[in-house]
Amino acid sequence: MEYRRFLPFSILILITLLTFKIYSPGLKGGFLFDDYYNLAEMSHYGDPHDWNAAKKFVTNGGSGPTGRPIALASFLVHADSWTEEAGWLGNAEPFKRVNLYIHLLCGLFLFIVIRLLLKSYGYAQQKIEWIAVLATSFWLIHPLFVSTTLYVIQRMAQLPLLFSLIAMIGYLKGRALIEYKPLMAYGLMTVSVGLGTLLATFSKENGALLPLLILVIEFCNPQRMGKPIWQWRAVCLWLPSVAIAVLLIRYIDFSKDLWPNRSFNQVERLWSEGRIVTDYLRWLWMPRIEGSGLLQDGFIVSRGWFSPVSTLFSAVFLLGLFIASFIVRSRYPLIALAILFFFAAHLMESTVLGLELYFEHRNYIAAIFMFLPLAAGLCALTEKIQLKVVVLISVLIITLLAWMTWQRSVLWSDNDKLEFFWAQNNPNSERGQVFMAQYLSDRGQYGEAHHLLVQALKKHPQSGLIAFQMLQQKIKAGTASTEDFSELQMHIASHRSDPQALIRARDITVIIIGNEKNTAMYAKPMLNVLDALIKPNSPYKNVPNLEAMILVLKGLLSVALAEPELGYKYYDQAIRLDPDMNKSMAMVADLGNHGHRQLALKLLDVAEAEYRKQPDSGINRSRVFFDEKIVQLRKNLILDLKKDHEAMGNIRVD
Repeated sequence: MEYRRFLPFSILILITLLTFKIYSPGLKGGFLFDDYYNLAEMSHYGDPHDWNAAKKFVTNGGSGPTGRPIALASFLVHADSWTEEAGWLGNAEPFKRVNLYIHLLCGLFLFIVIRLLLKSYGYAQQKIEWIAVLATSFWLIHPLFVSTTLYVIQRMAQLPLLFSLIAMIGYLKGRALIEYKPLMAYGLMTVSVGLGTLLATFSKENGALLPLLILVIEFCNPQRMGKPIWQWRAVCLWLPSVAIAVLLIRYIDFSKDLWPNRSFNQVERLWSEGRIVTDYLRWLWMPRIEGSGLLQDGFIVSRGWFSPVSTLFSAVFLLGLFIASFIVRSRYPLIALAILFFFAAHLMESTVLGLELYFEHRNYIAAIFMFLPLAAGLCALTEKIQLKVVVLISVLIITLLAWMTWQRSVLWSDNDKLEFFWAQNNPNSERGQVFMAQYLSDRGQYGEAHHLLVQALKKHPQSGLIAFQMLQQKIKAGTASTEDFSELQMHIASHRSDPQALIRARDITVIIIGNEKNTAMYAKPMLNVLDALIKPNSPYKNVPNLEAMILVLKGLLSVALAEPELGYKYYDQAIRLDPDMNKSMAMVADLGNHGHRQLALKLLDVAEAEYRKQPDSGINRSRVFFDEKIVQLRKNLILDLKKDHEAMGNIRVD
């Protein structure tokens, strides 16, 4: 009979190994979307193996108010797989493998948390183990979390859960000691909640919800024995929870155009989130292999209670669910816990903050107790039907989830197939249609790509992303005309602000200066388009560093047009607006490479003067590195200038 004590844990280990196996195909997939933006910074500050470069990468994160330094620090483990030379072609597998390890570790910690929680809720010991195994298995192997685990940058969503689970273990362990060793109990709970909240928050901001989540666990607990005194709860749980609530309330602003770079305002976001949270619940309880993935920009925004009508139905459903959790709390505490914990975990990302509307990873923490009622129900069912029938039902559920997760993991192993699948299944997504057009264009199917974008632009007339992509593809196909540039220039004022469109503008400029024919045909019309992007009526005018970026692009075009003095003027203005030394030296090099050495030396003096004004914290690499680069660049330019003079009989170039 001794083996029965270890049977639940043995099964959990088998489930953990099964999870690793079914996720393994997806480890071969590459980087996606925000991976590039966040990880590129790893080499931006120099060799990430250098302490100063690594410190700047960790402390200069731009993904959230905290900078998420703990999550960023974890990526340094894979510095050799993402180098400045490898760039986007770096190896994503080491990143994804660690993400998978974190997912498995979260599963093991969740098992411990559920065991401790059920014990504090007064469940019988013989049921606790099996409920914990089933609930953990359903969460661990659920296909919804593939997009969190195999999307490299979503380690930022995993680490808050990891630290929160460790904190919950400490809290529940301490809670169990209150009656016997109160001093040790309160010390353990305080350290666990305090340190856990800090670590979780500096991994991602929603980690700050940990005290509220523990309050929910406590609120649903039917047992009063061992409950922490109200003074401790007030300071360690209620105070930080109220602080978060006050902070969110301060963000309430029902202005019509609160977020110019979004296709919705705050009221519309709240309406839409009701439908989205309902959607999350649907996919948790009726899982699918793959949906729209990361291309959620095509989600139809709610413009009113009846637009679409599912907005009202979703709000009524969620309100009913919320009320029901209070009604059943005494008799079915696990149902109340699953509902209230889910709502509390969505409080930050699914309410008033101006984030994108829909992401599956927002359920990673929210759903950890979602399957507790199902697991407890299956265990209770053994008292009414034969045990082998319950075992069969449980095995069938796990098998179905495992098969779906494996299928999704296989799809995630190939980026092209994955993104094409998303685009096909989300025809309302601007990014999806642009990806499909790019996919076709790269294979020489310019006609099909153009037709796709024409139809997409009819559906999304305010999309600058689609408009710039269409122009880019016409240039590549050799079919662009000056009228195409004029038409784009004319419609820029009606665009919806989208930083992705500006990336296309940059790419178009690079294509134009890539050969003399394109430069002669398209450079001047492109200069007019760039001017339109920074006019007072431009929707892009509030994009950070936009003017400096446009000046750089205008400088590139002017130099390519053999107008070096004008190019110098644009570069000079760009450097004074944004004195980034890497960019500055690239502009100097552009002038030098086109034979304008004296202007390049003059611009280098400007760049160096601006660089000297900056504090150490304002430069992305060490002073020694840039000082050496400046000396070497000046030496090379002077040497080239001497050679030019010798070759031309000492005739000045500029």
